[in-house]
Amino acid sequence: MNKKAIVIGATSGIGREVALQLAEKGWLVGIAGRRTDLLRKVQRQAPEGRIACLRQIDITKDDASDLLQEMISEMGGMDLYFHSSGIGWQNTTLDIDKELQTVATNGMGFVRMVATAYRWMAGNHKKGHIACITSIAGTKGLGAAPAYSSTKRFQNHYIECLSQQARMRHLPILFTDIRPGFVKTDLIAGNHYPLQLDAHRVAKAIVDAIEREKAIKVIDWRYSILVFFWRLIPHWLWTRMKIG
Repeated sequence: MNKKAIVIGATSGIGREVALQLAEKGWLVGIAGRRTDLLRKVQRQAPEGRIACLRQIDITKDDASDLLQEMISEMGGMDLYFHSSGIGWQNTTLDIDKELQTVATNGMGFVRMVATAYRWMAGNHKKGHIACITSIAGTKGLGAAPAYSSTKRFQNHYIECLSQQARMRHLPILFTDIRPGFVKTDLIAGNHYPLQLDAHRVAKAIVDAIEREKAIKVIDWRYSILVFFWRLIPHWLWTRMKIG
């Protein structure tokens, strides 16, 4: 029987690449995002019949949870929920609209969707897997992107909390927290970030981490080293460093 995955944020970037790679591996995939034209493009690029359904979903809207449950019903169930929907900016002027949009998407929208997937798996006593794109930005507070960095840390902790709760409740739900470095996607278009990663290769590493049931995956090895060392920097020194 084919495994079934739902990918939220499949219109571009990492989400699009993961959806296509899962489809190529024989998964039945449901895709969602804010632009149906881009979703249909993904459907055309995937192997025939592998994109089982698509939905226009804005995770900041109240109906997003209901639309996800509609997708699950149309798919006839779900083995993997993959969350790749997020926004962020460098915001040294602390533009309040950008900060609040980031919290609405990476905070409230994230909880809305991940909690819905978790509740469905728990309610159906279904062995499932929830994998989410967070970021290495969640491992330290980045002054250049306050809301982005903070919401990514929130996501790290939320996944950890649900993983612990699932074990407390004896639920067969697995979690993968995926923490990439800078990936060449629309999210950072126009910015000259160092060590930019190719989205296709990142997606390949993600699919591998999911198949191996990794709890946390930092992508790639260079960022693993970076995160290891910057975790060692004491608070008093970190807050005095100019990191863009």
